[in-house]
Amino acid sequence: MGALMNPEYSWPIPPPGGWTADDLDTLPHLPPHTELIDGSLVFVSPQTLFHSRAVDFFNSQLRSLALPGLEVIREFTIDIDRRNRPEPDVIVINEDVIEDANQTRLPAGSVLLAIEVVSPESIDRDREAKPVKYARAGIPHYWRVENKDGRAVVYVFEREPATGSYTSTGIFHDRLKVSVPFPIDLDLTQIMSKRQRPE
Repeated sequence: MGALMNPEYSWPIPPPGGWTADDLDTLPHLPPHTELIDGSLVFVSPQTLFHSRAVDFFNSQLRSLALPGLEVIREFTIDIDRRNRPEPDVIVINEDVIEDANQTRLPAGSVLLAIEVVSPESIDRDREAKPVKYARAGIPHYWRVENKDGRAVVYVFEREPATGSYTSTGIFHDRLKVSVPFPIDLDLTQIMSKRQRPE
């Protein structure tokens, strides 16, 4: 690895060329949910209540709807390439890539759907950097979830095979209903607490 630790602040100093996907498993004292984007470590800021509730919602709802042979996992890193190991908030994968309970990552090629719930500090990554990387990795579906005035808005994208990039297939406010990657019909107002929901 060849990395050094800064003795004054005890944070990792990257080796020449940046970090690699393997380094996430060996670097000591990294905060939970550290990602690798373009060879740089990305530390997440404290979660908002909206972010936590949205991740819980999509994880539980998709688990209940997923077809046999599919697995739904929250906050787990995926290998895109040597310099990119992001951690989508929720992924739907083919279960045959799960080897054992000690796995720390999954191949991006096994992911059918990646979901990112946008935080104030992750706007640029979730709107620009990650969709490009997910599409290049061949992930067929990408959803971006945003908090708009206390309501969840889901931006749905599908990978266009001829170009290899995502195209928008819908913007959903109170209800999300799609047929791919499997039939899904969700009441997005459930993400908010009961007292916040509109009458």
